Amino acid sequence: MKKSILTTALLLAINFFSMAQQVMTPEKLWEVKRMSVLGVSDDNSTIFYKLSLPNVEDNSFDSKYYKMPISGGEAIEIEKEEVTAKDRTISSDGTLKLFHKAVHLEDILSTDAYKNLPKSKAYIFTELDNRHWDQWSDGSFDHVFYKKIGTEDDTATDIMPNEPYYTPQRPFGGDEDYIWSPDGKSIYYVCKKLKGTAYAKSTNTDIYKYDLDSRKTTNLTEDNQGYDTNPAFSNQGALAWLQMKTDGYEADKTDLVVLENGIKQNLTQQWDGTVGSFKWSKSGQTLYFTAPVEGTIQLFQVNYPGKKRMAPVVSQLSKGWFDVKSIVTELDGSLLVTRGDMNQATELYSFNLKTKTFAQLTHVNQALYNSVDLPKIEQRYVTTTDNQQMLVWVILPPNFDASKKYPTLLYCQGGPQSALSQFYSFRWNFQLMASQGYIIVAPNRRGMPGHGVKWNEDISKDWGGQVMKDYLSAIDAMAQEPYVDTNRLGAIGASYGGYSVFYLAGIHNKRFKTFIAHDGVFDTRTMYGTTEELFFVNQDFGGPYWEKDPKVQKAYNEFNPINHVDKWDTPIMVIQGGKDYRVPIEQGLSAFQAAQLKGIKSKLLYLPEENHWVLSPQNALVWQHEFFNWLKETL
Repeated sequence: MKKSILTTALLLAINFFSMAQQVMTPEKLWEVKRMSVLGVSDDNSTIFYKLSLPNVEDNSFDSKYYKMPISGGEAIEIEKEEVTAKDRTISSDGTLKLFHKAVHLEDILSTDAYKNLPKSKAYIFTELDNRHWDQWSDGSFDHVFYKKIGTEDDTATDIMPNEPYYTPQRPFGGDEDYIWSPDGKSIYYVCKKLKGTAYAKSTNTDIYKYDLDSRKTTNLTEDNQGYDTNPAFSNQGALAWLQMKTDGYEADKTDLVVLENGIKQNLTQQWDGTVGSFKWSKSGQTLYFTAPVEGTIQLFQVNYPGKKRMAPVVSQLSKGWFDVKSIVTELDGSLLVTRGDMNQATELYSFNLKTKTFAQLTHVNQALYNSVDLPKIEQRYVTTTDNQQMLVWVILPPNFDASKKYPTLLYCQGGPQSALSQFYSFRWNFQLMASQGYIIVAPNRRGMPGHGVKWNEDISKDWGGQVMKDYLSAIDAMAQEPYVDTNRLGAIGASYGGYSVFYLAGIHNKRFKTFIAHDGVFDTRTMYGTTEELFFVNQDFGGPYWEKDPKVQKAYNEFNPINHVDKWDTPIMVIQGGKDYRVPIEQGLSAFQAAQLKGIKSKLLYLPEENHWVLSPQNALVWQHEFFNWLKETL
């Protein structure tokens, strides 16, 4: 009897130990539920959200809908039709509804121009804006319409009749690009009223006011030449929006601007940071916003003085190793937000404005995370070659043992001016990478927001300069640790991170044993000649490759990875999406062909139906397995 009890206890202990030793795998990562907040009820008592789960077999996503008391508690699964969140597309009197749809305004397809040739498949362009992100232009433009509730769409009124412009903005704009005025008599919308080549070269979106009675449109931000986006009214009728000043500079400092009674106030002009998203307080005297800071995304607030003669003051509300993803709504004494970090996908939290503490309200993936050992996250500071202190995230494998040696990956962030924060990616997932036994070194190198405006701007027109020294400073500092295997270092990244990998391959001086570049810029000249967002390369390269300005030529010569291929000597894997028009296909194909012709061990993973990202579940799993197979082969 005693022997039986002892055997059972031993088996239970072994089973528990085995469960505790599980780590994140590509398949497990694609079991993580993805939360999307749908909104709150009119009485602010209930929150509605959606959980999306990849269906690998069908190569699609399944969705389930939930409602939950806004203060926390049990979430109840409901049908989609039972979601009764506030509908911002309905006017204040409940009689009119806003929506958007495509309107055909130009004959670009051959079947439009040649009705007698219905099987032809051709596009006819006379100007740029011929393609964007992952779609070719077809002569249709999204427009905003309004209609009476209960009527058909074909009775709706187009607020931009015959205007060949886009609202919402391509490629990612949605219904946040248009709102009702509080009195329901006007529609405010975001639009870049440029077309063709001018459209491709500019970021000058404006906020327009359309009057329903007169059907007249007024440009409210004509004086500003950069982005004006995300208009939102306070309960008291003041209009706020996000603004960048510089035309063509998509990563310019983002400020919060308020317009009331004809007076505009820039609330964050003197603050050395950049705003992410924002939400008005109920009182209309405060705006809450998110912003990157020191490798995280935190909650901030700024007061709105209104007519008072006092300067707005920005203050940080939250601190910690996490990203506040969004501000859902203000409650009595708290904010409802979404939050995540490198070890946890997005969940709902309540943030107490008095105690400055968070309370987690949902735990949609807790059971999965409880079944795996999690990596350890460390924050370090490395001295750069110009004597600056650079934040570096270090992600250590689960059950890390400092007496062992580990292969180590330098992660190169894209953007180039996007935050390397506590994000949870479903492709560049540090939790997954570390769980396969790799140390990840993720530097907040030059160009990252969250370290002051100058640090953010220093990468423009200097892609191959100080930032490359920053990368090498980070990996060289980590290489001093006894647990880093200096004979097994790799560099990985996508977009600008892919450019970084291609560039490092020519200058790394035998540091790295392998490289992986996804949708990276390989040749800055052909990048300028084929990318669909000319404003981006004009800003970052300084202009076209035929300009004789020495600063511009630096981008196409010294800082051009293709000009350093003669020094390539290390295995490299190249990943390229076929529908990536931001960093088009010739970039990846040229890099792979160069490696092959030089006799370097190389692999090309071509994803013909993917854009700058990898969106379908089965392609994503192929990506993960090929990624780790390559590292096993070469590192």
